[in-house]
Amino acid sequence: MFMHNKRLQYTVRVSEPNPRLATMMMEQFGGADGELAAAMRYFTQGLGEDDAGRKDLLLDIATEELSHLEIIGSIVAMLNKGLKAQLAEGTMKEAELYQMVGSAGSSAKESILFGGGPALCDSAGVPWTAAYVDSRGEPTVDLRSNIAAEARAKIVYERLINITDDPGIKDALGFLMTREVAHQKSFEKALYAIENNFPSGKLPGVEKYASMYVNTSQGEGDATGPWNSGDEWDRVDDLEQVMPIDGGDGTATVKLGSADKKVGQKMAARTMSDPSSDPTTGADLGAGPGAGRTKTGDMGGAANIEEAPAKAEATVAK
Repeated sequence: MFMHNKRLQYTVRVSEPNPRLATMMMEQFGGADGELAAAMRYFTQGLGEDDAGRKDLLLDIATEELSHLEIIGSIVAMLNKGLKAQLAEGTMKEAELYQMVGSAGSSAKESILFGGGPALCDSAGVPWTAAYVDSRGEPTVDLRSNIAAEARAKIVYERLINITDDPGIKDALGFLMTREVAHQKSFEKALYAIENNFPSGKLPGVEKYASMYVNTSQGEGDATGPWNSGDEWDRVDDLEQVMPIDGGDGTATVKLGSADKKVGQKMAARTMSDPSSDPTTGADLGAGPGAGRTKTGDMGGAANIEEAPAKAEATVAK
C-alpha cells in the first residue's frame, strides 16, 4: 500500500524557466538509466524475491526511486513553466510561440501534446519502454545489473550538473547523484552477502575453459595485465591451438531422418550454384560511373568481358 507525502524528498529551487534544460533533464525521468526505469526494475525484482532481506532492500530502494522521479519531474515542470503558460493561454504571437517551442530542443509533440509537462520519455522524446528493465530473476545477476545501473545513472547526473549554472538545480541533482552511490553500496553488500556469488547461477563453469584467455585481437597495441596474464590465466596467443577449442573438426552437423535427408538433398540440388556460369546481370546492364568492373560497362571495356570467365575458371580450379 502506498501513501503519497506532498513534500518532496529534496527541495526543488529553480532560478528561472529554461525549456532546453528541461528537455535534457527528461533523460533521468523517462530514459534508460532514469528514475522510472530504476523504480520498475527494483519493484519487479523485489516482488519476485524470496529472501526477506533482499526483498526489503529492493522495495525500499524502488520506493525511493519513485520519490526521485517526483523530484526530476518537478524540476522539469518548473523549468517549463513559461512555455506551458504561453502554450495554454496563447498570449504570444505565432512566430514567438514557434521560436519558444523550437528553442526548447524538444519535439513539437512534447510541447503540443504534453503541454510542457514531464512525459514518460527521454531527452530525445523516445517513449519509456519496459525493455529498460533487464531483470533475470537470479539475484547474483540482478544485483550486478543494479550496481551497473546505479553507476550509469550517477554518470548521467554528473553530466547534467555540468551543463547548468542554476545553483538550486545543481544542489538537487547533487543529492540525486549521491543517492545513486548509496544504492550501489547497498546492492554490493547484498551481492557479497551471498556465498559463492560468482559465477552467477547454479551450474559451475567447465574447468578447462574457465581460466583461459584467448588473445584474439593481435598487433600493435597488445597489452598485458592481471586481466589476461599471470597465474590465474592460461593465455593463448597461437590461435591455432583453439580452432576449434574442443578438439573437434570445427564443422556444424546434424543427424537427419531419412525423409528429411532426401528433401534436403533435393533442395541442395535445386539451389546449387554453377561456378562456370558468368551471366550478364542487371548490374552489368545498368552500370554507370562508379560501378567498378562489369561485363558491359565502360571501365575496362572488352578486357573485362574476357577477364571474368578467367576468374570463374580459376575459382573452379581451386
